[in-house]
Amino acid sequence: MKVIIAAAGTGGHINPGIAIANKIKKENKNAEITFIGTTRGLENDLVPRAGYSLRTIEAYGISRKISIQNFRNMLKTFKGLGEAKKIIKEINPDIVIGTGGYICGPVLLAAAKNKIPTTVHESNAFPGVAVKLLSKKVDTVLVGFKEARGRLPKANKIVVTGNPTKIVSGAALNRTQIKQELGVKNDLPIVLVFGGSQGAKTINETLMEIISKKLNEEYQLIWACGPKQYDIVKEELSSKDININNIQNTKIFPYIHNMEEVMGVSDIVVSRSGAMTITEVAMAGKPAIFVPFPFATENHQEYNAKVLKNVGAAKIILDKDLDVDTLSKTIRDMFGNPEKLKLMGENAKKIAVPNTLDIIYEEIVRLSKKNK
Repeated sequence: MKVIIAAAGTGGHINPGIAIANKIKKENKNAEITFIGTTRGLENDLVPRAGYSLRTIEAYGISRKISIQNFRNMLKTFKGLGEAKKIIKEINPDIVIGTGGYICGPVLLAAAKNKIPTTVHESNAFPGVAVKLLSKKVDTVLVGFKEARGRLPKANKIVVTGNPTKIVSGAALNRTQIKQELGVKNDLPIVLVFGGSQGAKTINETLMEIISKKLNEEYQLIWACGPKQYDIVKEELSSKDININNIQNTKIFPYIHNMEEVMGVSDIVVSRSGAMTITEVAMAGKPAIFVPFPFATENHQEYNAKVLKNVGAAKIILDKDLDVDTLSKTIRDMFGNPEKLKLMGENAKKIAVPNTLDIIYEEIVRLSKKNK
């Protein structure tokens, strides 16, 4: 089987593509997989690191605003369509898969025009513009959340698959060992806080105030503040005579690489609400407080957060409403009702799709045989 995967930009688009590639390789060792991306995104690090070939083309997101730069981006993306056609003709794949983002446009359109089976995976509850436009061109749209179905009325076929993630529902964890490695106590509950791979300024500012006012005496914080913001947080805390490496009931990291383990031993998650985060929280069965990124395209993070809120698994605090009093009270109220907290975790698991990659692979195999 020859496969092309279009994935570019952020980890939220690239990591699902890599997870799908790994599943294909696991089931079909002779599969030839090529990624198509751009020269600018994380794919230039993540794809080769995962052991896959990466080809690049010109592709840009198109803004709805009229501007010279937008016109230039349209011309470059049109050029990318021609580049995608050449790569597709050269490889002659059995299927072309997109995992969201602007790169999917030229690659999947080129494949569809050449009658090659195509599918695109949309991880968000509110589909992006690219996926909406492609939904009537590709053979199948794979969606992470069932809420996305009604927002793609022109799709040829929709399959609810869930989002590929490293977290396994019900996975056994050595909680004592993980806590020991993190340097946290066994007898205090844990609130895990993060704002995506780059951190979140509003969340970070609120957490610094919680720490400086010592409001977390009854729980522990494990806080990933983001690689680009770690030094800022360190300096800000230092100005308040707080040593970032020695804070009571608090561990601060630039980034958490073993998220599946850390989330597994945590009691409440506080975070932005990207599609992968929603999926991981559901798979881990954790109560959550979401602070959606207010500038996400078409406000899709708030729609994502509502997926868990609507089943009684999460609270939402809008970014504009986030402050130390609101967050502290929400955490305190959640810990103050253990039975409800447990129920929230159980409710989170209700939206998890444990066999996501099996469903996706089954659809890939079906489509790849379409023209044979």
